[in-house]
Amino acid sequence: MNATRLLRLDDAEELTGLLQQNRQFMAPWDPLREDSYFTVAKQKDLAEAALEAYATGNRVPLVILNLEGELAGCLNINGIVRGALESAALGYWVGDRHNGNGLATAAVAEAVEIATTELGLHRLQAETLSHNVRSRRVLEKNDFVQYGLAPQYLNIAGRWQDHVMFQRLLGS
Repeated sequence: MNATRLLRLDDAEELTGLLQQNRQFMAPWDPLREDSYFTVAKQKDLAEAALEAYATGNRVPLVILNLEGELAGCLNINGIVRGALESAALGYWVGDRHNGNGLATAAVAEAVEIATTELGLHRLQAETLSHNVRSRRVLEKNDFVQYGLAPQYLNIAGRWQDHVMFQRLLGS
């Protein structure tokens, strides 16, 4: 069974429920979010925008599935750049009750496969908070290597925080 599949518009309701259940759990790792973010309407709007970006080749929006086929999180291949760079960035999350079950590791492995075989990319990058040991481990298990530190990279949990930068060269 695949750990991921393409996001669908009809995922908005299940995704909203997962986000609501994990709001506190994800708060230390996410930007501050307005209450409207945790509504079906907002998640449907975001899904529509993600699928439009997919149609134009700029993004691959995936959902992460548990063994029962239920939504457990999301993974995006973002900012696909063609030409001399042939690169993209990964972003992913898995809900609290699914943490530690290998779902993120499997999902990142599938994203690497998609980036290599379907997209023909040369490089994937991912950044994680310096203290997010679990996320760092997911990347390391998928042969990403640390290549730098980005001071005050993103505003997470209401403050600018440092991120460790990882990359994987895909050999294309």
